Amino acid sequence: MREQLENNITAHLNLTKDEVKAFCNLFEPKKIKKKSFLLREGEVCRFEGFVVKGLFRVFHIDQNGFEQILYFAVENWWITDIDSFINEIPSQLFIEALEDSDVLLISKKDKEFAYSNLPGIEKLFRIMTQKTHVALQRRMIDNLSKTAEVRYIEFAQRYPRLIQRLSNIHIAAYLGITNVFLSNIRKKIALKNN
Repeated sequence: MREQLENNITAHLNLTKDEVKAFCNLFEPKKIKKKSFLLREGEVCRFEGFVVKGLFRVFHIDQNGFEQILYFAVENWWITDIDSFINEIPSQLFIEALEDSDVLLISKKDKEFAYSNLPGIEKLFRIMTQKTHVALQRRMIDNLSKTAEVRYIEFAQRYPRLIQRLSNIHIAAYLGITNVFLSNIRKKIALKNN
């Protein structure tokens, strides 16, 4: 399990093998069954997670009961509620496994230990944080300036393997539209392609 994490780390920066091993040893493996929650709204998020196998959705339920999916996480992606994790406050998010999944989790205490004792790790998380900010900024701009159809097409092009693993309901919740509207978009696209 940890080998995948080691490969992910070395893809982002050069650390000694000992540094990488020491950091990876701070993670605890956890198996999560399909439809089980790694985090529920109201709990304090005590981990940052690395997905070894499986698929998760990170979502919020609004006051009208509608799910709003912030992002999905598949193999080699990271998951957490960063606000809850950093500030040690109750989460507004749910993290649910959509497939049987394996994750590696690191606690805040162990992450702080890594920052203090493995200087390259701070750089790793700075790089990851920057990439996350870029992705969130792009998503916000897309949601404000592009139609649902364009957002769907771009999502399908960007994540062709992921889209095959998701239900229409989950894709619609990610795009901020209804399942019926997504079905209409798919029909319209299919007609254009025929």
